Amino acid sequence: MSSPFPKSTSPRSQEAPLLVPSNDFGALWDCARADAMAAFQRVGASGWFILGREVSAFEAALARAWPVPHAVGCGNGLDAIEIGLTCLGLAPGTPVLTTPLSAFATTLAIVRAGGVPWFVDVDASGLIDLDLVEAALRAHRELRWLVPVHLYGHALDARRLAELKARFELRVLEDCAQSIGARSRGAPTGLVGQAAATSFYPTKNLGCLGDGGAVLTSASELAERARCLRDYGQKSKYEHALCGLNSRLDEVQAAVMRDAMLPRLAEWTERRRAVAARYRSEIEGTSLEIPPAPDGSESACHLFPVMVDDPDALIRHLAGLGIGGGRHYPGIIPDQAAMRGVEARVLGTLERARRFAEREVSLPIHPFLGDEHVAHVVAACQGFTP
Repeated sequence: MSSPFPKSTSPRSQEAPLLVPSNDFGALWDCARADAMAAFQRVGASGWFILGREVSAFEAALARAWPVPHAVGCGNGLDAIEIGLTCLGLAPGTPVLTTPLSAFATTLAIVRAGGVPWFVDVDASGLIDLDLVEAALRAHRELRWLVPVHLYGHALDARRLAELKARFELRVLEDCAQSIGARSRGAPTGLVGQAAATSFYPTKNLGCLGDGGAVLTSASELAERARCLRDYGQKSKYEHALCGLNSRLDEVQAAVMRDAMLPRLAEWTERRRAVAARYRSEIEGTSLEIPPAPDGSESACHLFPVMVDDPDALIRHLAGLGIGGGRHYPGIIPDQAAMRGVEARVLGTLERARRFAEREVSLPIHPFLGDEHVAHVVAACQGFTP
């Protein structure tokens, strides 16, 4: 069956449109336009644009959909991680175990919150290796903070994560920027840690028309602290209890997500999963290697990574056939120029993370791919010769 979503007719600047783009925001707008415009009209007519009823209503709807008791909207996913760590009481100079393979925002938030990132290698799926996490916790008693990332939309093993949290009395902030809708043996991501963070960047499975993010938690006191921190540290107007941030989710973004995006998320996620299933069944056995999902993971399929010896050659091959391909992430975080002079520590060789960085290519995966688009991508992958 073909995709039920409309196809984009939006031009790509002065270039000819890609036959199969990595993301199709034109099709997204065609799908969501009516509900988004109604939400925009409602916010405009209300005369209230910052931290009002729309943000509160979206937070409640997101919390129900996740599900988690509390969701606190903020300016972006980076701020959500920083606010979450601050809410959990991260003290300056505290070591925080995390992954070297992620968007730089994960580590940047740790640094901005005052922590010292410690890196361990990833597993065969590209997610932080929980065996290495356990080894690091055993070897370094000062390590009691963890920021794991549910990368590519996969869910880390929730049972193992919960066991490590309990045994080593960890403070855990889960980075769920790519994993809304993902589950580990039936359990949603973001529920093991004391808090979690997500992003509403437009490319995310639940994206807005700009920047946005949220802190997620089961603890009401952490949620209240997050609401204070996102708004200059105010408890009430001009009463500043904390040194906070200006990181407020706009009313219009909240309204658009609640009315136009969140109600479609389940359907969009199922389409992503259908595309991923076809890629797995029809690309397997070619020159491309498909990393396995973690054991027990029901992925949200935010990205579809494949591994190849010459990723640039594959991207050129795809582009020549009108197919968008991308790299996530071509350089590991400890090697970034921004980390020079930043206090950090690497445990081990990070061999697997470097292998992902050197060989990964992301194939197009989004809800607006029709079966004919998927077939075209599959044929292109089958026809690629290194």
